[in-house]
Amino acid sequence: MTAMKTTGILTLALAVLFIACNNGNDNNNSSRPDLIKEKKISKRDYSITKKNGYNDLFIDSVEIENFMRKNKTADSVARRIRSFYNTRNYQFAWFSSNGLTEQAFGFWSLKNYTGDTSRKSNGLKKIMEILMADDSLSISDHNKSAIKTEVLLTESFITYARENFEKGYVKRKEIERFIPFKKEEPLYLADSLLNKKHKDEKYFSDINESYKDLFEQLRKYAGIASAGGWPLISTDVKKYKHGKPSPEITAIKKFLEITGDLPQHDTTDTYNENLQNGIKKFQERFGYRASGVLSVPLLKEMNVPAIERVKQIFINMNRMRWMPQEPDGQLIVVNIPEFILHVYNGKKKEFDMPVVVGKEGHNTTIFSDNLTTIVFSPYWNVPDDIVKKEILPAMARNAGYLEKNDMEIMGQNSGLPVIRQKPGDNNSLGKVKFLFPNSFNIYFHDTPAKSLFSKDVRAFSHGCIRLSEPEKLAEYLLKSDSKWTKEKIDEAMNSGDEKFVAVKNPVPVFITYYTAWVDENGELNFRNDIYGHDADIGGKMFSTEAIVNKSIVNSQ
Repeated sequence: MTAMKTTGILTLALAVLFIACNNGNDNNNSSRPDLIKEKKISKRDYSITKKNGYNDLFIDSVEIENFMRKNKTADSVARRIRSFYNTRNYQFAWFSSNGLTEQAFGFWSLKNYTGDTSRKSNGLKKIMEILMADDSLSISDHNKSAIKTEVLLTESFITYARENFEKGYVKRKEIERFIPFKKEEPLYLADSLLNKKHKDEKYFSDINESYKDLFEQLRKYAGIASAGGWPLISTDVKKYKHGKPSPEITAIKKFLEITGDLPQHDTTDTYNENLQNGIKKFQERFGYRASGVLSVPLLKEMNVPAIERVKQIFINMNRMRWMPQEPDGQLIVVNIPEFILHVYNGKKKEFDMPVVVGKEGHNTTIFSDNLTTIVFSPYWNVPDDIVKKEILPAMARNAGYLEKNDMEIMGQNSGLPVIRQKPGDNNSLGKVKFLFPNSFNIYFHDTPAKSLFSKDVRAFSHGCIRLSEPEKLAEYLLKSDSKWTKEKIDEAMNSGDEKFVAVKNPVPVFITYYTAWVDENGELNFRNDIYGHDADIGGKMFSTEAIVNKSIVNSQ
């Protein structure tokens, strides 16, 4: 969908939504801010500019006041909206010039999980589905539709926070800082967060365990960075041979001791069993097979400066804010950089499963929805872009390409043949797929290409998520239905006849993008920024000005 088409549809959707909004609010004095006793409104931070701001778009405050007046926004919410934008000096929070921000995707995933079906929320949902599916969107400061959606999202966020966060644990000013608003030197930012004190000793970290775990790791890594970081290590693997001494070995042992990976204190220069065990632990934390063997990629990971790890922790702490505080019932989480699907029941992890995600240029989108349907022996309806870029050129080279790949032409669409692949061993979706309806046409599925699951980096698909053990997930989702035994599932997967099965209790699915997190064993994990999201966020969030700050070390 082009940006022009999106804008037209968005304008129409907004018009419908405003009717719903205006019919659902009482008259108030929000048109006269001077009459409102604004005790709890943050002062406007005029020091934030386009040069040092997190975002590259700013809103005229008059636009927001006009919107709230026309929309008859309740006084209490209007005050919070003003306070929110004062903190950011009226930067956009949910849009940048490239479209929706990562925070917009994150918040909408969280809100979608709550299942709000109000008329107002449903209207905004239609708009968000259009915007989230458009990867060619571009926005300017004066885009009227974007400004209206921006304020609607802020109103929705404030309402969500007031209704869903346990009272007292998330302060007004903290909510206003959920979305970064100003470039800061990372150690200064860490110091201000780590040494923040509340009179009532209630903190957001007390109600978000994942955030709290990373918070403690921030304390550790900020201290390491303040103390000068760790030694630089040669990436010449020829220097490292088991049982042989090398001056570089001492540096590696020092590094692994600083990070907490070396089992025992060891200052020798020999590649011994102690070092091998330390390397294994480091490999596990970084998503490598635990071989105990040094490689160039592993040594490059060791040479990432401590301050860059501080930034990575910060970025992912912000992402943790957009996960449910207390998941209720079954939940499926796919972490794209980890290439793993996690299945939970409440806080209990049921199992993990390796997955293949979208390759660069075919990024798997960050969102949430409910898994509602299992399709056994599925047809694959080949997307138009794959038909155009891959199937048609292959047909031109080989007249028997369709027959060889069990494909058939079903008709025409806008000049392109509509092609589908029949169920069977050659089907690109394998023998089962799992649907959680969304605007991105992303789903889970089996695959005949099983060899890809043995690789450390598994970004190969066109955007959908391939499962290493699809039958295991099918058995788990259908375990409450006595008709669907293991044998029945196997039979359906291999029947060659497409069959749709409704999941009695749809399961929420979160597609996430964490490159740093603390696992259930208390170990800090890091992964590569495969889509460049960290680089994008880091460029907006952190300044390069060096600030000498010793209080971080002293606070440990």
